[in-house]
Amino acid sequence: QVQLVESGGGLVQAGGSLRLSCVASARTFSNYYMGWFRQAPGKEREFVAAISWSGVSTVYADSVKGRFTISRDNARNTVYLQMNNLKPEDTAVYYCNAARTVATMKSSGSWGQGTQVTVSS
Repeated sequence: QVQLVESGGGLVQAGGSLRLSCVASARTFSNYYMGWFRQAPGKEREFVAAISWSGVSTVYADSVKGRFTISRDNARNTVYLQMNNLKPEDTAVYYCNAARTVATMKSSGSWGQGTQVTVSS
């Protein structure tokens, strides 16, 4: 099973930026999407963004569209999430995952431990 390790979280003020990284212990299948989810206290885990293996296709939740950018470096087995203009409602633990489709990613069993993002007002 591929192990995923998220990093890059921290405490920032509203309007600030963070860049999250997720490193896989091994290469994912070449046709796999990789993506990010987040979970705030008392809320269900929600989809944030996903990217195809080639990087041509990207999908974003409406709540982050225009502010977040997902990218990947297959040579380094890494997916990134550049988060700009952060808002307090972005506060959550962010997780990455991989799946053949975006729709099935939430049910995948390859979650990392997550990285905490806290946005102060």
